[in-house]
Amino acid sequence: MSLSNTTETAALAAFLQGTDPSYRAGATQYLALFTADPGETASLAAEANYTGYARVALTKASAWNNGGGNGAAFTNANLIQFGACTAGTNAITHFAVVDTGPASGTAVNMMISGALTSTLNVSSGIQPQFGIGSVSVSAD
Repeated sequence: MSLSNTTETAALAAFLQGTDPSYRAGATQYLALFTADPGETASLAAEANYTGYARVALTKASAWNNGGGNGAAFTNANLIQFGACTAGTNAITHFAVVDTGPASGTAVNMMISGALTSTLNVSSGIQPQFGIGSVSVSAD
């Protein structure tokens, strides 16, 4: 897992100055898919681009299960389904939690990103989806 530079700065500002980042107040966040690591600079250059792809909206209050504290991972609380591919191909290797959606490539604050446990090859007729508990996010 990697916190973006934006998130690292926002966390320090919150802890040390009491300043909340603008994206914290929103009730919705989005999950985005990538063909390479977006890195701490939160580059959108490798965001998925198959026909039918769009970021998936997640309701903050119910999207994640707390792993129990003490650094335990949070996992997705519900099935997450992306649009089915109708054209093009992508080899999806990473995901990111962002504050803007659903269109890919739009300006975004990326909070955290991580690698999938295995590459997800997407081609016509494939609908990327993640079962409950299969997306894991931790601060480690």
